[in-house]
Amino acid sequence: MSSTKEMSTVENTTPFNGVAPSSIVRVTIVQSSTVYNDTPATLDKAEKYIVEAASKGAELVLFPEAFIGGYPRGFRFGLAVGVHNEEGRDEFRKYHASAIHVPGPEVARLADVARKNHVYLVMGAIEKDGYTLYCTALFFSPQGQFLGKHRKLMPTTLERCIWGQGDGSTIPVYDTPIGKLGAAICWENRMPLYRTALYAKGIEIYCAPTADGSKEWQSSMLHIAIEGGCFVLSACQFCQRKDFPDHPDYLFTDWDDNKEHDAIVSQGGSVIISPLGQVLAGPNFESEGLITADLDLGDIARAKLYFDSVGHYSRPDVLHLTVNEHPRKPVTFVTKVEKAEDDSNK
Repeated sequence: MSSTKEMSTVENTTPFNGVAPSSIVRVTIVQSSTVYNDTPATLDKAEKYIVEAASKGAELVLFPEAFIGGYPRGFRFGLAVGVHNEEGRDEFRKYHASAIHVPGPEVARLADVARKNHVYLVMGAIEKDGYTLYCTALFFSPQGQFLGKHRKLMPTTLERCIWGQGDGSTIPVYDTPIGKLGAAICWENRMPLYRTALYAKGIEIYCAPTADGSKEWQSSMLHIAIEGGCFVLSACQFCQRKDFPDHPDYLFTDWDDNKEHDAIVSQGGSVIISPLGQVLAGPNFESEGLITADLDLGDIARAKLYFDSVGHYSRPDVLHLTVNEHPRKPVTFVTKVEKAEDDSNK
């Protein structure tokens, strides 16, 4: 399923006769499922969709949360209070094996795919740093450059047992020719202070890779687009039970107990919304596929006329946010440097 307006490309935004022309950017969300426990096959699947999106004129391609490595919906990892489970430990071993190093060979491949298809790429991935996993969004340029990453600041509920927490050193907003690009992952979007930090960095294309396919999620995305005066792109996986490994202990959803292979366990709902609160494409609750829209960047200024949450509609004399962007390391090594003896004193 896709929705588009007439195609154009980014134009010069230098004012002509005192009037700045609008710029149109075509963006595409990939709504699809991970190939679980098979990262090479997942990368192949991602490349296929990127090629398809680029062939239709996309300049930015966004994937869902944890697309590389997988969102472990329904996995229990043998966890319960005071319980240790050998089967759960082995399940985590497999999950860790599917995660990727950043940077690493998978990151290099994604950068090359972005270059070959001349697109900006935002990819949800499970990153491994030693034996700790992080839910991460990776950013790539059309020149094949890995721009950097955002690690999810606060995993939700049981996610905290399998993912570490990001810190303020990875909350980037990249100033690109197609707009200022950043991300908030899943329920980070419910954190008003984190949203405010992104607004303060000038975010214009707000990427929201998620695992929340609920109807209520749509309300959050609409609110953020209006609050932030930015375009919101929310990407969620569409998964059926057959997409997951067989396991009798999985609890896939709390709204449908259908255990058939074709049962939908993540219903998607990917959507693209303008700063004026207009739904430009989606939501798609029906199938895998591409969700595409053309963004008129002029809508950002149109929206900010009335409301700029970190500009003319702020009160820093009353309310002020401080963001700590220093990396938080559990161990710091300070090495003593011995001063070399001056040979002239011998």
